[in-house]
Amino acid sequence: MKKRVIALLAVVAVLALLPATGMALNGYGQDFEGLNQADTSALGNDGWLVFANVFGPDWSYWYGYGTFPAPNDGAAFCAIAAGEGGAQQGMQQLSVYSDYNNGDHANGAHIESNVFQEQTVGPGDVGETWVFNFDAKLGNLGGSSTALAFIKTLDPNAGYAMTNFITMDTTNLDPAWGSYSLSIVIDASLVGQILQFGFSNTATNYEPSGMVYDNVLFYKTGAVDNENASWGEVKSLFR
Repeated sequence: MKKRVIALLAVVAVLALLPATGMALNGYGQDFEGLNQADTSALGNDGWLVFANVFGPDWSYWYGYGTFPAPNDGAAFCAIAAGEGGAQQGMQQLSVYSDYNNGDHANGAHIESNVFQEQTVGPGDVGETWVFNFDAKLGNLGGSSTALAFIKTLDPNAGYAMTNFITMDTTNLDPAWGSYSLSIVIDASLVGQILQFGFSNTATNYEPSGMVYDNVLFYKTGAVDNENASWGEVKSLFR
């Protein structure tokens, strides 16, 4: 069992105050320990989604595909990895990489593969700050492949135009684990928009692109201020 101490300003204990129905952001926590590595639907059943954009060798846009439930089969987008963690990551982690089932790799296309959770912003979220916190380390990423973590908002009333793209470049992370975070302030213009948080990589010619992530948290600041909370205690607020 993980004994990770998380020094976070807030974890959404206040979620109980949110309405049970209607649009609203909700906290999420996942350490991947409770997911069945042998179940090809384990990540999809936990709400993880994938989407890909494909660009030609000259970076002209070719096409996109998705959104689909995230696979856990080792060939495309992502899988539950084992044995990549340190003392704070436990036995299982999230491995994120390119969609190697896409044959346009061989045609020099740049495959942007996205793995993410998705929610809808509600009126009650306006004025709040939400944080995406995660552990990460370099996997087998190499060649010209790049990787990043992101918070993104999309407007379904404007052809899903992207209205925010908050990123952290994870391409050159150390092979040792570190903890990182991104945040977004919700304003009134985002009500009804889709908010995504997750990870992306871009690769071509079947080059290696693997990154490893763990201890994923999405939470609203200001709910709890407890630097002595263990991972299990924090995660229990989401389940």
